Amino acid sequence: MSHNPTPPQQETDRLFATPREPADFRFDASVARVFPDMIRRSVPGYTTIIPMIEVITEQYVQPGSHCYDLGCSLGASTLAMRHGIPYRDCTLVGVDNSSAMIERCEHYIALDDHPLPVTLLCEDILDTPIRDASVTTLNFTLQFVAPERRAALLSRIAEGTRPGGVLILSEKIRFESAVEQDIQTRLHHEFKRANGYSDLEISQKRSAIEQVLIPETLAAHRERLLAAGFERVMVWYQCFNFVSMLAIKAS
Repeated sequence: MSHNPTPPQQETDRLFATPREPADFRFDASVARVFPDMIRRSVPGYTTIIPMIEVITEQYVQPGSHCYDLGCSLGASTLAMRHGIPYRDCTLVGVDNSSAMIERCEHYIALDDHPLPVTLLCEDILDTPIRDASVTTLNFTLQFVAPERRAALLSRIAEGTRPGGVLILSEKIRFESAVEQDIQTRLHHEFKRANGYSDLEISQKRSAIEQVLIPETLAAHRERLLAAGFERVMVWYQCFNFVSMLAIKAS
């Protein structure tokens, strides 16, 4: 990586601003270019969750351990973890299957003035070995994994986590009650409108993403995390239909 990298150009998210042919959402180069703007305007609480990942990492990271950001995209949570790790003998790994995301992530990592090295891997997180971990992050990533493959992934993470280690899991969720689902969805859409998205943008993105982002209930997440081998699961943040959970391995 260059010692004086040029920051990648960031653009305003206008991907769904004009009528387009229906197609499933993909994390390609066009999304990578607008991703910081897209996620800030689309995910309520994202700008709170990222700095808190640093705080949680600092509380739970163990000397000589490995830390993983699975589905790291442009590296926001990777950098938060990096700044929360006080031990120079730790290893920090960011993984994403989008080459466009990893390429831009490299720039952001290089621009960050911090001595802890970061290893970036362009691969499927389902293929990433997890070993000797104290902190692992799945920040709005599991929802893009096929539902039938989620349990095995979480079990592998739990097995590779040290006693007392944690998984930070942020997800869009759905609700048991149809009434609550409607209310929370409406509030989420109002959040997007307040951030400048038009009804056309909201509708077209929802159509594009609904086949690839499969949300589940909080109860389903909690049950699966406990079954995977975590001792305690708690919600530490929620805004509308977006939550972040902390799953802790028994000491």
